[in-house]
Amino acid sequence: MSKSAQPIICLVEDDEIMGESLCDRFVLEGLRVEWHQNGIEALNAINNKKFDLIISDIHLPDLNGEELFTRLIASKSNLPPFIFITGYGSIDRAVQLLKQGATDYISKPFDLDQLVEKVCQLCPPSQTATSAYKNQHILGISPTMCDIEESIPRLARLANIILITGESGVGKEHVAQLIHQHARQGTDDQPFVPVNCGAITETLLESELFGYEKGAFTGATRTRKGVFEQAHGGTLFLDEIGDMSLTMQIKLLRAIQERRIVRVGGETPIPIDVHLICATNRDLKKMVEEGSFREDLYYRIHVIRLRIPPLRERKEDILWFAKLFLRQCALLSKEIHTISPLAEHVLLDYPWPGNLRELKHSVERACILSQNPVLDADVFFDDTPAAAHDHTEGTSVDGNLAAYLRDCERKFILQSLVHSHWHYGNTAAALGISRKNLWEKMKKLDIHADKDRLVED
Repeated sequence: MSKSAQPIICLVEDDEIMGESLCDRFVLEGLRVEWHQNGIEALNAINNKKFDLIISDIHLPDLNGEELFTRLIASKSNLPPFIFITGYGSIDRAVQLLKQGATDYISKPFDLDQLVEKVCQLCPPSQTATSAYKNQHILGISPTMCDIEESIPRLARLANIILITGESGVGKEHVAQLIHQHARQGTDDQPFVPVNCGAITETLLESELFGYEKGAFTGATRTRKGVFEQAHGGTLFLDEIGDMSLTMQIKLLRAIQERRIVRVGGETPIPIDVHLICATNRDLKKMVEEGSFREDLYYRIHVIRLRIPPLRERKEDILWFAKLFLRQCALLSKEIHTISPLAEHVLLDYPWPGNLRELKHSVERACILSQNPVLDADVFFDDTPAAAHDHTEGTSVDGNLAAYLRDCERKFILQSLVHSHWHYGNTAAALGISRKNLWEKMKKLDIHADKDRLVED
């Protein structure tokens, strides 16, 4: 493998959810993946192509993983590292395979981060693999979030201080972690240290930020490093910085300007090297005008600002994230769920005041409570939003079935039209029908662009 090439993994996994999730994660780690869902297909691919690593489930529908490994040993003199995925009852078999030359095994249910760590040790991503992030949606598919995602590599490389603003639950810490990953690529053991300034009292916050010396106060029985020192060489994420008192703001400003701190009870300045990311859900500019936030600190941290819009302003991301959370739930529960067309429409209409955090909890709730693989609108909420009642009015399951199905079809076609920005050719292709058929259905279902077109923010 050349230094500039991305390593390529052969993944042999018949479970669609597991396979898709592993592929998504490996691509984000800068690795290429070729996924096969049965042993014979994988055997042919491995015999005809060079892979840097093979990961195979022991239980496969045709040729099991053990037999696949045995055949490859017999046919190939230079077999790449081979990792088995095994259930609890197959661990003894996996141990026997290790004795025959397999590299490692991991048992289900497993920690995905643990597997990624093993894979990256055996098959390090190339230094040029940052391009793997390109066109890989991590923050959403809306134009705003795509623009933010595209700007992150440059910001991570050039900006030492970044301010992230947005309502609670929009994913500010996730954005901060992504910036950290880009800023410290190619280096090991660079910490990401998050601190919620609003959750720590003023009397404790100074010690939390700057640390303290032994004997600095009652109970200080040993010297303790603060988060600035803990984050040295990495990223310090100060969340809810708008909740910090004016006194602490002065001390924070001094640390940022001088790039050194003094522990509580200490006298010796300690140099710090951190990538500082601050976040808030408050209007700092208004707070400056009101005198509750220092103007000098505001301009010091406001050099680069990323505003993460609320979910209601980027409706394209709602179903994308809902389906992402569904896949995550399915990985844990092994139960596959889909969202009904009517429920999708309700999710799109709901304003999501809690943003991504609320959406994730709603999806998790629906997966737990629903006994049906198709999730209806009522299982997503404690009290179904008015939007759901509006869309289902007159179409109760206990009422006229034909009317209910007609309403579902109308909502489904409307949703497809919204997603394609009312491009009829694209909508027809997405629905798997002809353009003429789409027109006929729109006429039958009384769908008109002039009165049904939704506002797309």
